[in-house]
Amino acid sequence: MSSETDATPSSSINVDSIRAVAKKDFQDSIRSWMFWGLSLFFFTLLVTVTGVISYFGEDLAAQAERTSILVFFVSEITRLIIPLIALILGWKSIAGERESGSIKVLLSLPHSRKDVLLGKLLGRSAVLSVSLIVGFVLAAVVVAGILGTFDVADYVGLLAMSIIYGIAYTSIAVSLSSVTRSTTVAGGAMVGVFVMFYVVWNTLSTVFNELAQREFLFFDTVSYTAEIQGQEIQAERLPDWTYLILNLDPGEAYGRVLTLATDVELIELQVDLTEQMFGGELPIFLQDWFSFLILLFWIVVPVAIALYRFDRVDL
Repeated sequence: MSSETDATPSSSINVDSIRAVAKKDFQDSIRSWMFWGLSLFFFTLLVTVTGVISYFGEDLAAQAERTSILVFFVSEITRLIIPLIALILGWKSIAGERESGSIKVLLSLPHSRKDVLLGKLLGRSAVLSVSLIVGFVLAAVVVAGILGTFDVADYVGLLAMSIIYGIAYTSIAVSLSSVTRSTTVAGGAMVGVFVMFYVVWNTLSTVFNELAQREFLFFDTVSYTAEIQGQEIQAERLPDWTYLILNLDPGEAYGRVLTLATDVELIELQVDLTEQMFGGELPIFLQDWFSFLILLFWIVVPVAIALYRFDRVDL
């Protein structure tokens, strides 16, 4: 006689099983060229940007200023690069095993489908995170040598937020990989995600401004006074709700959330200009803590949907 609380292997979640899948996935990845290539890439990125700043920034009086510029420029680069890396890491995570048939071997072990999905997500997230940490830590010695000194808090803050940003895209990638039958379809889905956020979403601001100029429905502009270099100027901005939509982009949220963990003057300047657009105080949906919640949303929601769908697909 079965109990209502009995869970089938395909639908239950076992922490030890998730850990086992994640450990094997991470170990397989760390022995590949991908892990060391990523670590070397992040190391080279930081050292190159630092070298350029040091060479062209001799007129910067304070070393902290150089760190501020380093964090700003690296964040602008990682905003584009990390999604590409995360999407590539997650591309074949499950679709590849479904295509080869090895997913059935994996599921013949005491792992449920949910265990496999969550384990793959943790494993791929760990690969990206450790690659970032290794690259940043190794580069710290060179960065300190080139700059003489640097602000460790801002440096670590950038690393922490970059990891969370990377996990958000890894969650999207692994989730899509779990609901596609082949690596070709999964690859197309990854391209679609990148195009959506870096082509379509980035053009929304232009589209919104064009609609506002044409006085389209719900696109009434708002006038405001801004002070730039001691001079007051009159300007117009889009209605509030458009900025909420724009900030739902993980990259936009990442740029705003950096103020939670860093104290970078160039980023603070952008925040100040945005505050002036809204009368001196940012609305809730543009504040850094809300942007952090948006990143968490992109981690939790895709995998929650995938957990439901992957449990029901025909392997």
